[in-house]
Amino acid sequence: MEVRIDRPAKARTGVVGLDDVMAGGLSEGHVFLLEGNPGTGKTTIALSFLLEGEERGERGLYITLSETKGELRDGAASHGWVIPDNIDIFELVPPESLLDADAQQSLLYSSDLELGETTKMIFEAIERVQPSRIVLDSLSEIRLLAQSSLRYRRQILALKHYFARRGATVLLLDDLTSDTLDKTVHSVVHGVVRLEELAPNYGAERRRLRVTKYRGQAFRGGYHDFTIKTGGVEVFPRLVAAEHRTGFFGQKLTSGIGELDALLGGGIERGSSALVLGPAGSGKSLFALQFVAAAIKRGETAAMFIFDEELGLLFNRVQAMGFDLKAMQDAGKLHIEQVDAAEVSPGEFAHRVRDRVAEADATSVVIDSLNGYQAAMPEENALILHIHELLQFLNRQGATTFLTVAQHGLVGEMKSPVDLTYLADTVILLRYFEAVGRMRRAVSIIKKRTGSHEDTIREYGIGRNGLTLGQPLEGFQGVLRGTPTYVGEPRPLLKQTGAE
Repeated sequence: MEVRIDRPAKARTGVVGLDDVMAGGLSEGHVFLLEGNPGTGKTTIALSFLLEGEERGERGLYITLSETKGELRDGAASHGWVIPDNIDIFELVPPESLLDADAQQSLLYSSDLELGETTKMIFEAIERVQPSRIVLDSLSEIRLLAQSSLRYRRQILALKHYFARRGATVLLLDDLTSDTLDKTVHSVVHGVVRLEELAPNYGAERRRLRVTKYRGQAFRGGYHDFTIKTGGVEVFPRLVAAEHRTGFFGQKLTSGIGELDALLGGGIERGSSALVLGPAGSGKSLFALQFVAAAIKRGETAAMFIFDEELGLLFNRVQAMGFDLKAMQDAGKLHIEQVDAAEVSPGEFAHRVRDRVAEADATSVVIDSLNGYQAAMPEENALILHIHELLQFLNRQGATTFLTVAQHGLVGEMKSPVDLTYLADTVILLRYFEAVGRMRRAVSIIKKRTGSHEDTIREYGIGRNGLTLGQPLEGFQGVLRGTPTYVGEPRPLLKQTGAE
């Protein structure tokens, strides 16, 4: 006999990404903890939680021990919000008698009176308002009044049992200013969300959150990037590629250049990834753009995310080679976006890529370059994991991904800032080499998972007509090292078609 377990209804927080991380929101009728240092966005999320309830016809109560009504309303106004009458703000201040030294009891500690009076006023406010959603800001004040861990725990348990009898969904805020090691509330509440703020050596601060506990409920684990912008908090749930899979028709995508397609064994398979490696100025972006232009010519859409080059310069540079990116953009066939690595987190970037693939049905995605993407990452290991999930997601959506990596050096031994060759399905290697007193360029395919390819090396040129590839360099040895030796019959190299 199948046993059916009825899950409690969810109270949405008003932050879409956070609801996604918590599998729908907060379980109704339970107490949750939202903790983080000052400035991490606790109050903003709390206000979103109450405003979401107000839209659903639920009465809300914000009990504040640390901020004034005016400060809360000003904070809401900064996001374009107006706190409606259906949300009560109860500003809890000590009774006048507790502030008057002459009127204080001398036989009792003032903290004993303050804690009791504080709890009594909280209960009275709840009885008066009869709210469905409650925010208590902040626990640090109660912890200071309790003075001991035992009294603090008893007070939190008393609040929890009182809230449980009321059936309200409660969000407790803790700014971690009194005792960061005290985990008393963690064991009492139904769930815990922790907010963090990181300060990199350069660039804007980074914020992330993690659900550390949620009783009887699966949730999306790990860290999730988020930002605070005008309009509230936006959370970018960590990408899990296994959750996204669609069917698509496999086919080879051509570049429009016969010699390049021949080198690739007929083209690049849809839903695969291609990594273009090479030194600065070798034409990595142009190789990726060649496939984008061919896809748009077939009637498909594409997306390009540019880290390293200003878009105006890119538009002018490639237009001289026959690629009118502005016309593609105006026709709605190309989404091109400049990404500031110092201002965007990896989670937000992955979210942008996902949205573009989902909304515009982009079948070709270019990330130019991973060097810029790496600058947005605190550690190289995290970069590899982020790229792995992003590539897996794009592949399962049937999108073909082109990534570029600038290697250190110009000729001879080359080094990459990060090795992603094992992740990519196809690896295109670009090289400079010197021959007959001139610097020339060579391209080869060093890896292709999805089929056969030429094992030759072809010279290529960049001119007014874009890319031009020549015949295989059969008479040379050491081209990829940059110092070739001619060992074959005399044969002319690729004729130069013009300056870059």
